[in-house]
Parts: sequence; C-alpha cells; structure tokens
Amino acid sequence: MDILGTSLRVCVDDLDAAVGVYERLTGAEAMRFRQGPVSAAAVGPFLLLSGPPGPMEILSKVTATLAVRDVDEAVADLRAVGAQIIAGPQPSPLGRNLVARHPDGTVFEYVDRRGTGQETGRDR
Repeated sequence: MDILGTSLRVCVDDLDAAVGVYERLTGAEAMRFRQGPVSAAAVGPFLLLSGPPGPMEILSKVTATLAVRDVDEAVADLRAVGAQIIAGPQPSPLGRNLVARHPDGTVFEYVDRRGTGQETGRDR
C-alpha cells in the first residue's frame, strides 16, 4: 500500500474558532465539510473535528488519517497483517475511507480521493 500523507486529527469544541487558529498557523485555507452530525475542516496537515459527545467519543479513538492511493489495496494489506476493518470501505466527503484497528490496538482511518476529482498525480 502506498501511504501518501497523514492528517493529524484534532477534536475541538468550537470549530469556527479553531479554523482561524490553524489557518493562521499553516497558511492554508480550510476545506469544510460535514459527515452526519460532525463538522470537519481540513487545514494543511490537520483535520479538525467537532460534534456531539457520542460521535466525538468514537472519533477521538482514531489516531490519525492516512491518505492512500487505493482503499481497496489498503484493505488487502491490512488484512494480511491481521488488522481488523472496523468500518468501510465507504464513500466520504474526502473520498472512500475505512477505519481499521491494527494488531497493536491502534486505530487509523485510511482514505483515498477516488471519485472526488482530487486524485493524486499518481492516480491519473
């Protein structure tokens, strides 16, 4: 599997206030989206998340988001090393994603950008 990048997940109470801070720190403009009851903003290498306690409790358990070339390839590689697929693959605002628990217990989200028009140059 090709890991193309990593986003650091930051759970915040006030997304609007946090976006301004992270835009200033990174010099990047936020890309905002919603998934269910959770509001999110991708700002440079950060993925800011805000929402009600139930969904946020689950999301806070995910260590990081890893951009991969192909989620289907990631599934095969993850299963080969004994990882458990917790959710997905499924469509998301950023592309297809899945959540997996590695054999050591660490939980990661894997996402590709297929179908979003934002595929990496390697995918075109």
